[in-house]
Amino acid sequence: MKQHSLSRRQFIQRSALAATALSFAQPAFSASVTRRTATDQVTLGNTGIKLSRLGMGTGSNNGAGQMANGREAFNSLVRYAYDQGITYFDCAKAYRTFDWIGQAIKPLPREKLFIQSKVMGSPQDVLATIDGHRKTLNTDYVDSLLIHLMTQPGWTESDNYKRVMDAFNTAQEKKWIRAKGVSCHSLPALRTAIASTWTQVHLVRVNPQGKHTDNEDTHDRWDSNSRPIEPVVAELKKMQAEGRGVIGMKIMGNGEFRTPEDREKSIRYAMSRPELNAVVIGFTNRAEIDEAIKRMNTALAEAA
Repeated sequence: MKQHSLSRRQFIQRSALAATALSFAQPAFSASVTRRTATDQVTLGNTGIKLSRLGMGTGSNNGAGQMANGREAFNSLVRYAYDQGITYFDCAKAYRTFDWIGQAIKPLPREKLFIQSKVMGSPQDVLATIDGHRKTLNTDYVDSLLIHLMTQPGWTESDNYKRVMDAFNTAQEKKWIRAKGVSCHSLPALRTAIASTWTQVHLVRVNPQGKHTDNEDTHDRWDSNSRPIEPVVAELKKMQAEGRGVIGMKIMGNGEFRTPEDREKSIRYAMSRPELNAVVIGFTNRAEIDEAIKRMNTALAEAA
């Protein structure tokens, strides 16, 4: 058999060509690995649960914003969001759109979705309320279920909320919910949630303008005065240290950020916060979804 051998010069030439090809390929490969986007699948703290970095809220102005367009438009908007890569949909029994979610997500693959919902107050039969969420949402389980609009300090020690928390634990054992947590509307309530090992997920009001963000007032949930954001950031750092799932809300200042400059500033700030696993924004039309994705993608690319 005739054997082919390379001369030393041929070997060096071919090695140089291979090295050159690799040097050109490497940056493209690195970019594909490190590039972050709004629709990345990210992990929610230590829960192991995946969701898109950007979520669609369905409670703009308590759901009135979405409901004004009608049910078919709402269904179409949910499916449009999914087609863009959004798999996280945020709802609550208190939202006017709550009864619409089940139909809107019905054509979508359930295993690819992250559905977060919320229970207001302390219902008499908490387990029946949680089961009602499953039936209304047309699903065997809710990915994340929160106690909604908590304002009071020490709430985890009250008999009413101990009963609610115990029921959430039972629902988790039954696999009716995958993770449990709370949305807070005051700093004292937020601190109480962080101090409790019961809490797995935090839904936190965050924007650099301090619009509708948590403060020391435990009575005025909807105070629109601008507040310093630094106290909230201090609590975010504690959540991250505890391995909690952290989702930012009120990114658009409860819909009050009407100028592109305000929206850009807030999204850039949220994308700069390593404590936030994901953010949720209430959308009422396709243009809002497109804008949020574009702004997030730009902010994430420039922060890389």
